[in-house]
Amino acid sequence: MSNHITSLHIRSVPVLDQDEALDFYTTHLGFEARDDIDLGFMRWLTVGVPGQDTSLLLELVGGPQHDESTAVQVRELVTKGALGGLFLHSSDVHATYAALRDAGVEITQEPVEQPYGTDFGLRDPFGNHVRISQPNAAPPQEVQDTYEGATTA
Repeated sequence: MSNHITSLHIRSVPVLDQDEALDFYTTHLGFEARDDIDLGFMRWLTVGVPGQDTSLLLELVGGPQHDESTAVQVRELVTKGALGGLFLHSSDVHATYAALRDAGVEITQEPVEQPYGTDFGLRDPFGNHVRISQPNAAPPQEVQDTYEGATTA
């Protein structure tokens, strides 16, 4: 069976202020602004990593997809960081960490060496989790074996 899906195009990230989100994702994470369209019923605001086709829709909580009572609950979940997150790659994770730390971004975990590479965690201004990693060349089975060895030791 073929479903004819060819790529992931846009992923929605819930935000509480679209202008603040645009500033954070472009200034601190280096994304480029893509679309900023007033649709009347909502603002279609997308950003993306330069040179890549996938975009993030910086979607204001509420809008046409939520009634007000649901929006209140979603806002609470966003601020708790309970709605998933983003995983990004960096060519120099330590430099990325230092730049974000020095810019005052909320770091949730300093760089940690893992079997798959080095990564660290942060939160965007609304509570969404972001992990930035610099993968190493370890194949998946080697990563799995390392973790299994750690749990049996």
